[in-house]
Amino acid sequence: MPPQFPRAQRRPSLRPAQHIASEQEAIKVARKLAQEFAAGAAERDRERVLPFTEIERFSQSGLWAISVPREYGGIGASWVTVAEVFRIISAADPSIGQIPQNHFGNLNVIANAASEEQKRFFFAEALEGARFGNAGPERNGKNVLDVRTRATLDLAAGDGSYRLNGTRFYSTGALYAHWIPSRAVDDEGVPLFVYNRHDAEGLRVIDDWSSFGQRTTASGTVVFDNVSVPAAQVLVVKDLFQRPNNIGPVSQLIQAAIDVGIAEAAVRDTIAFVTTRSRPYIDSGLERAADDPYILRDIGHLTVRLHAAEALLERAAQVLDDLPAQPDFAQMAQASVAVAEAKVLSTELSLLASEKLFELSGSAATLAAHNLDRHWRNARVHTLHDPVRWKYFAVGNYALNGTPPPRHSWS
Repeated sequence: MPPQFPRAQRRPSLRPAQHIASEQEAIKVARKLAQEFAAGAAERDRERVLPFTEIERFSQSGLWAISVPREYGGIGASWVTVAEVFRIISAADPSIGQIPQNHFGNLNVIANAASEEQKRFFFAEALEGARFGNAGPERNGKNVLDVRTRATLDLAAGDGSYRLNGTRFYSTGALYAHWIPSRAVDDEGVPLFVYNRHDAEGLRVIDDWSSFGQRTTASGTVVFDNVSVPAAQVLVVKDLFQRPNNIGPVSQLIQAAIDVGIAEAAVRDTIAFVTTRSRPYIDSGLERAADDPYILRDIGHLTVRLHAAEALLERAAQVLDDLPAQPDFAQMAQASVAVAEAKVLSTELSLLASEKLFELSGSAATLAAHNLDRHWRNARVHTLHDPVRWKYFAVGNYALNGTPPPRHSWS
């Protein structure tokens, strides 16, 4: 008898998701939503208004299910399309753009590691509009892979279920989610992915995210206090990174897409401010700041770099799309390196463009009414997920020595 899965209780305001029929439709829907999300992005950041309404709109649109494979009812969208959707939404509001990051990552984990019954169940949940959040890395471990959250087999229940205990942080999306996955280890230290209903007894999501950037991602704390987890909601992932897969590169691709979106927004707002509000420098003898040759040069430089970042992002996504269903380690390494190259440029450009905004726009751009510093704050915080200096190392070590990057979710 196949395992029985409890249905996730929907938040009262959630309606069933629409079905997106093609990748072209996905891009069209993303662009329409981006126009809506951009309108209130500055105010939401300034006042830290959590975007519950916008997230409902986003997930109901059907975009959160586009990566569900065709054999399970989805359209099996390419990674090129997934990255483009993240870029479009993040250029409007990168906090909203980041919130489904772990949702897509978890759908990819399910595709790589779940049983057939688990795939059917969880993919159906996504198609119906359920959102997967994340209980992120622990704050007190020696690194992000140091997992102390414990899943103990519930011998008293005798049904293969577990009791989950631990505290996690950096839990982007958990506050908005119907399912909150977490890494854990069992009593023998075997790594697990544990999928928890948002309303499970003993599970608490605490909105204690206080970062100066990406302020409305609500990436705070999740506490598991003796949470009962049915066996059907547990994935054993002991051997997951011992065999080739695309989990790390896909996770990093989405990170890069968000950063390209931040860079695009900063360049866009720089151009808008220079052409409508900035005054020319007194020594230039010009009537318009937009005619300043030094500003023209820098805008040209940013534009070229932005187009390069977009191209590297698309190239990296295409490398992922070109992987066979069962890649080998050499192909996995090529994908990781291609994504690392995109990550380098997206990181550096998002920081450069959001800082150049003020240099080129002038003092008036620093006024709180414009809230243009949100671009730099968002770029600075989001690009700290993993240090770009190690991306240079990975690319260089691969090019020079043929050494593949490490195999984990940050590579």
